[in-house]
Amino acid sequence: MTDDALDYSLPGPLTLFASDQSGLIKGLPDDPVGICAAVQSLVIQPTDAATLGVPQERLAEKNIRPVNELIATLTALDPAPLHHARTPETRVVGTCRHFATIACAILRARNIPSRARCGFGTCFLEGRGVDHWITEYWNADERRWVRVDTEHLGHGYVERPEDLAPGEFLTGGEAWIQHRKGLIDPQLFGVFGTDHAWGPAEISGNAVRDLAALCKREMLPWDEWGRMTEAYEGNPGPDYDRLIDMVAEACLGEDPAALAGLFAHEDLTVPHHMIS
Repeated sequence: MTDDALDYSLPGPLTLFASDQSGLIKGLPDDPVGICAAVQSLVIQPTDAATLGVPQERLAEKNIRPVNELIATLTALDPAPLHHARTPETRVVGTCRHFATIACAILRARNIPSRARCGFGTCFLEGRGVDHWITEYWNADERRWVRVDTEHLGHGYVERPEDLAPGEFLTGGEAWIQHRKGLIDPQLFGVFGTDHAWGPAEISGNAVRDLAALCKREMLPWDEWGRMTEAYEGNPGPDYDRLIDMVAEACLGEDPAALAGLFAHEDLTVPHHMIS
Protein backbone atom coordinates (compact mmCIF):
# COMPACT_ATOMS: atom_id res chain seq x y z
CA MET A 1 0.00 0.00 0.00
CA THR A 2 1.24 3.51 -0.81
CA ASP A 3 1.92 6.22 1.78
CA ASP A 4 -1.40 7.95 1.05
CA ALA A 5 -3.40 4.71 1.15
CA LEU A 6 -4.96 5.61 4.49
CA ASP A 7 -5.46 9.31 3.75
CA TYR A 8 -9.24 9.24 3.90
CA SER A 9 -9.57 12.60 2.14
CA LEU A 10 -8.30 10.89 -1.04
CA PRO A 11 -10.19 8.29 -3.08
CA GLY A 12 -9.24 4.64 -3.18
CA PRO A 13 -9.51 2.31 -6.17
CA LEU A 14 -13.26 1.82 -5.67
CA THR A 15 -14.15 5.43 -4.77
CA LEU A 16 -12.45 7.28 -7.63
CA PHE A 17 -14.67 9.18 -10.06
CA ALA A 18 -13.82 9.07 -13.76
CA SER A 19 -12.39 12.30 -15.16
CA ASP A 20 -15.58 13.02 -17.11
CA GLN A 21 -17.77 12.57 -14.00
CA SER A 22 -16.35 15.37 -11.85
CA GLY A 23 -18.92 17.87 -13.08
CA LEU A 24 -21.77 15.66 -11.92
CA ILE A 25 -21.13 16.43 -8.23
CA LYS A 26 -20.75 20.22 -8.45
CA GLY A 27 -24.32 21.03 -7.50
CA LEU A 28 -24.42 18.82 -4.42
CA PRO A 29 -24.57 20.31 -0.90
CA ASP A 30 -21.33 21.34 0.80
CA ASP A 31 -22.04 19.76 4.17
CA PRO A 32 -21.36 16.03 4.72
CA VAL A 33 -24.85 15.15 5.93
CA GLY A 34 -26.39 16.99 2.97
CA ILE A 35 -24.20 14.96 0.64
CA CYS A 36 -25.27 11.73 2.32
CA ALA A 37 -28.93 12.75 2.07
CA ALA A 38 -28.56 13.44 -1.65
CA VAL A 39 -27.29 9.91 -2.22
CA GLN A 40 -30.67 8.56 -1.13
CA SER A 41 -32.12 9.54 -4.52
CA LEU A 42 -29.34 7.75 -6.42
CA VAL A 43 -29.73 4.15 -5.16
CA ILE A 44 -32.64 1.74 -4.86
CA GLN A 45 -32.59 -1.54 -2.94
CA PRO A 46 -33.05 -4.72 -5.07
CA THR A 47 -36.30 -5.68 -3.33
CA ASP A 48 -37.76 -2.22 -3.93
CA ALA A 49 -36.59 -2.31 -7.56
CA ALA A 50 -38.24 -5.69 -8.11
CA THR A 51 -41.48 -4.44 -6.56
CA LEU A 52 -41.46 -1.48 -8.97
CA GLY A 53 -41.04 -3.79 -11.93
CA VAL A 54 -37.46 -2.83 -12.76
CA PRO A 55 -36.25 -5.38 -15.36
CA GLN A 56 -34.73 -8.50 -13.81
CA GLU A 57 -31.43 -8.02 -15.63
CA ARG A 58 -30.92 -4.67 -13.92
CA LEU A 59 -30.83 -6.29 -10.49
CA ALA A 60 -27.25 -7.35 -11.30
CA GLU A 61 -26.26 -3.69 -10.79
CA LYS A 62 -25.96 -4.54 -7.09
CA ASN A 63 -22.77 -6.46 -7.98
CA ILE A 64 -20.94 -3.36 -9.26
CA ARG A 65 -18.08 -2.45 -6.93
CA PRO A 66 -16.40 0.75 -8.32
CA VAL A 67 -18.30 3.98 -7.78
CA ASN A 68 -17.35 5.29 -11.22
CA GLU A 69 -19.12 2.29 -12.79
CA LEU A 70 -22.14 2.81 -10.54
CA ILE A 71 -22.30 6.46 -11.65
CA ALA A 72 -21.90 5.46 -15.30
CA THR A 73 -24.83 3.07 -14.91
CA LEU A 74 -26.84 5.76 -13.14
CA THR A 75 -26.23 8.44 -15.76
CA ALA A 76 -27.04 6.01 -18.57
CA LEU A 77 -30.52 5.90 -17.02
CA ASP A 78 -30.67 9.67 -16.39
CA PRO A 79 -27.76 11.93 -17.46
CA ALA A 80 -28.67 14.71 -15.02
CA PRO A 81 -26.11 15.87 -12.42
CA LEU A 82 -26.28 14.03 -9.11
CA HIS A 83 -28.07 16.80 -7.23
CA HIS A 84 -31.14 16.28 -9.39
CA ALA A 85 -33.62 13.95 -7.68
CA ARG A 86 -34.23 10.80 -9.67
CA THR A 87 -37.38 8.73 -9.89
CA PRO A 88 -36.99 5.34 -8.20
CA GLU A 89 -36.81 3.41 -11.46
CA THR A 90 -33.90 5.56 -12.70
CA ARG A 91 -31.74 4.91 -9.64
CA VAL A 92 -28.93 2.37 -9.66
CA VAL A 93 -29.79 -0.89 -7.92
CA GLY A 94 -27.68 -1.37 -4.81
CA THR A 95 -27.54 -2.12 -1.10
CA CYS A 96 -26.61 -0.21 2.03
CA ARG A 97 -22.99 -0.68 0.93
CA HIS A 98 -23.68 1.30 -2.23
CA PHE A 99 -25.38 4.15 -0.35
CA ALA A 100 -22.45 4.34 2.07
CA THR A 101 -19.71 4.00 -0.52
CA ILE A 102 -21.11 6.47 -3.05
CA ALA A 103 -21.41 9.04 -0.23
CA CYS A 104 -17.85 8.25 0.80
CA ALA A 105 -16.63 8.78 -2.78
CA ILE A 106 -18.34 12.16 -3.07
CA LEU A 107 -16.98 13.29 0.28
CA ARG A 108 -13.46 12.27 -0.72
CA ALA A 109 -13.87 14.08 -4.04
CA ARG A 110 -14.55 17.17 -1.90
CA ASN A 111 -11.43 16.41 0.19
CA ILE A 112 -13.56 15.60 3.24
CA PRO A 113 -12.05 12.62 5.10
CA SER A 114 -14.60 9.83 4.99
CA ARG A 115 -14.93 6.08 5.26
CA ALA A 116 -17.50 3.39 4.55
CA ARG A 117 -17.90 1.06 7.55
CA CYS A 118 -19.20 -2.51 7.52
CA GLY A 119 -20.98 -3.96 10.52
CA PHE A 120 -24.43 -4.26 12.05
CA GLY A 121 -27.34 -1.95 12.74
CA THR A 122 -28.91 -2.66 16.11
CA CYS A 123 -32.09 -0.62 15.68
CA PHE A 124 -33.88 -2.44 12.84
CA LEU A 125 -34.96 -5.64 14.63
CA GLU A 126 -35.36 -5.62 18.40
CA GLY A 127 -32.52 -7.44 20.10
CA ARG A 128 -30.71 -8.21 16.85
CA GLY A 129 -27.77 -6.86 14.90
CA VAL A 130 -28.53 -6.66 11.18
CA ASP A 131 -25.85 -6.62 8.48
CA HIS A 132 -25.41 -2.98 7.48
CA TRP A 133 -23.04 -0.32 6.10
CA ILE A 134 -22.81 3.34 7.10
CA THR A 135 -20.68 6.36 6.20
CA GLU A 136 -18.26 8.15 8.52
CA TYR A 137 -16.83 11.63 8.04
CA TRP A 138 -14.21 13.46 10.08
CA ASN A 139 -15.51 16.44 12.04
CA ALA A 140 -12.37 18.56 12.40
CA ASP A 141 -13.93 20.94 14.94
CA GLU A 142 -14.96 18.13 17.28
CA ARG A 143 -11.97 15.93 16.42
CA ARG A 144 -14.06 12.81 15.92
CA TRP A 145 -15.53 10.53 13.28
CA VAL A 146 -19.26 11.09 12.85
CA ARG A 147 -21.30 8.06 11.82
CA VAL A 148 -24.12 8.67 9.35
CA ASP A 149 -26.70 6.08 8.35
CA THR A 150 -26.76 7.29 4.76
CA GLU A 151 -29.47 4.92 3.59
CA HIS A 152 -31.86 5.69 6.45
CA LEU A 153 -31.58 9.43 6.99
CA GLY A 154 -35.07 10.65 7.81
CA HIS A 155 -36.51 7.13 8.18
CA GLY A 156 -37.04 7.27 11.94
CA TYR A 157 -35.14 4.16 13.03
CA VAL A 158 -33.08 6.25 15.44
CA GLU A 159 -33.36 9.77 16.78
CA ARG A 160 -30.30 11.13 14.95
CA PRO A 161 -29.26 9.01 11.95
CA GLU A 162 -26.96 11.89 10.93
CA ASP A 163 -24.88 11.27 14.08
CA LEU A 164 -25.42 7.72 15.27
CA ALA A 165 -25.18 7.23 19.01
CA PRO A 166 -22.78 4.63 20.43
CA GLY A 167 -24.25 1.16 20.03
CA GLU A 168 -26.74 2.02 17.29
CA PHE A 169 -24.23 0.67 14.79
CA LEU A 170 -21.43 -1.76 15.58
CA THR A 171 -18.61 -2.33 13.14
CA GLY A 172 -17.74 -5.94 12.49
CA GLY A 173 -14.76 -5.59 14.81
CA GLU A 174 -16.77 -3.95 17.58
CA ALA A 175 -19.36 -6.74 17.40
CA TRP A 176 -16.59 -9.35 17.39
CA ILE A 177 -15.03 -7.92 20.55
CA GLN A 178 -18.41 -7.96 22.30
CA HIS A 179 -18.96 -11.55 21.14
CA ARG A 180 -15.58 -12.67 22.46
CA LYS A 181 -16.31 -11.00 25.81
CA GLY A 182 -19.67 -12.76 26.02
CA LEU A 183 -21.58 -9.47 25.91
CA ILE A 184 -23.76 -10.40 22.91
CA ASP A 185 -25.30 -13.58 21.52
CA PRO A 186 -23.63 -14.02 18.11
CA GLN A 187 -26.63 -15.98 16.85
CA LEU A 188 -28.59 -12.72 16.95
CA PHE A 189 -26.21 -11.05 14.45
CA GLY A 190 -26.63 -11.68 10.76
CA VAL A 191 -28.37 -10.92 7.48
CA PHE A 192 -31.99 -9.78 7.41
CA GLY A 193 -34.31 -12.02 5.40
CA THR A 194 -32.22 -15.16 5.86
CA ASP A 195 -32.50 -18.12 8.20
CA HIS A 196 -28.93 -19.38 7.91
CA ALA A 197 -26.72 -16.27 7.78
CA TRP A 198 -26.48 -15.60 11.51
CA GLY A 199 -23.74 -16.28 14.01
CA PRO A 200 -20.02 -15.80 14.66
CA ALA A 201 -19.00 -16.28 11.01
CA GLU A 202 -21.21 -13.36 9.97
CA ILE A 203 -19.51 -11.19 12.57
CA SER A 204 -15.99 -12.28 11.58
CA GLY A 205 -16.83 -11.77 7.92
CA ASN A 206 -17.92 -8.21 8.54
CA ALA A 207 -14.82 -7.60 10.65
CA VAL A 208 -12.67 -8.55 7.66
CA ARG A 209 -14.79 -6.43 5.29
CA ASP A 210 -14.48 -3.49 7.68
CA LEU A 211 -10.70 -3.88 7.75
CA ALA A 212 -10.73 -3.83 3.96
CA ALA A 213 -12.92 -0.72 3.95
CA LEU A 214 -10.55 1.02 6.38
CA CYS A 215 -7.81 0.18 3.87
CA LYS A 216 -9.98 1.76 1.15
CA ARG A 217 -11.21 -1.47 -0.40
CA GLU A 218 -14.98 -1.18 0.03
CA MET A 219 -16.12 -4.64 -1.01
CA LEU A 220 -19.59 -6.04 -1.60
CA PRO A 221 -21.51 -7.47 1.37
CA TRP A 222 -21.29 -10.97 -0.15
CA ASP A 223 -17.67 -10.84 -1.30
CA GLU A 224 -15.57 -13.60 0.25
CA TRP A 225 -11.80 -14.05 0.27
CA GLY A 226 -9.07 -15.54 2.43
CA ARG A 227 -10.62 -17.94 4.94
CA MET A 228 -14.04 -16.30 5.02
CA THR A 229 -15.69 -19.13 3.08
CA GLU A 230 -14.12 -21.66 5.43
CA ALA A 231 -15.59 -19.70 8.35
CA TYR A 232 -19.06 -19.64 6.79
CA GLU A 233 -18.91 -23.40 6.20
CA GLY A 234 -17.97 -24.22 9.80
CA ASN A 235 -15.45 -23.46 12.49
CA PRO A 236 -12.12 -22.56 10.86
CA GLY A 237 -10.33 -23.10 14.16
CA PRO A 238 -9.05 -21.07 17.09
CA ASP A 239 -6.14 -19.67 15.06
CA TYR A 240 -8.59 -17.87 12.79
CA ASP A 241 -10.52 -16.58 15.79
CA ARG A 242 -7.26 -15.15 17.13
CA LEU A 243 -6.59 -13.53 13.76
CA ILE A 244 -10.02 -11.88 13.88
CA ASP A 245 -9.18 -10.72 17.41
CA MET A 246 -6.22 -8.89 15.86
CA VAL A 247 -8.42 -7.47 13.10
CA ALA A 248 -10.95 -6.17 15.62
CA GLU A 249 -8.30 -4.55 17.80
CA ALA A 250 -6.54 -2.98 14.80
CA CYS A 251 -9.80 -1.51 13.47
CA LEU A 252 -10.62 -0.15 16.92
CA GLY A 253 -7.14 1.33 17.36
CA GLU A 254 -7.02 2.84 13.87
CA ASP A 255 -3.22 2.93 13.72
CA PRO A 256 -2.43 3.24 9.98
CA ALA A 257 0.69 1.07 10.16
CA ALA A 258 -1.14 -1.66 12.08
CA LEU A 259 -4.08 -1.61 9.68
CA ALA A 260 -1.89 -1.71 6.58
CA GLY A 261 0.34 -4.41 8.04
CA LEU A 262 -2.57 -6.64 8.99
CA PHE A 263 -4.31 -6.09 5.67
CA ALA A 264 -1.23 -7.52 3.95
CA HIS A 265 -1.82 -10.87 5.71
CA GLU A 266 -2.53 -13.59 3.15
CA ASP A 267 -5.84 -14.45 4.82
CA LEU A 268 -7.03 -10.83 4.89
CA THR A 269 -5.84 -8.96 1.81
CA VAL A 270 -8.37 -8.56 -1.00
CA PRO A 271 -7.27 -10.42 -4.15
CA HIS A 272 -6.27 -8.09 -6.96
CA HIS A 273 -8.80 -9.59 -9.39
CA MET A 274 -11.65 -8.48 -7.12
CA ILE A 275 -10.55 -4.83 -7.40
CA SER A 276 -9.45 -4.50 -11.02
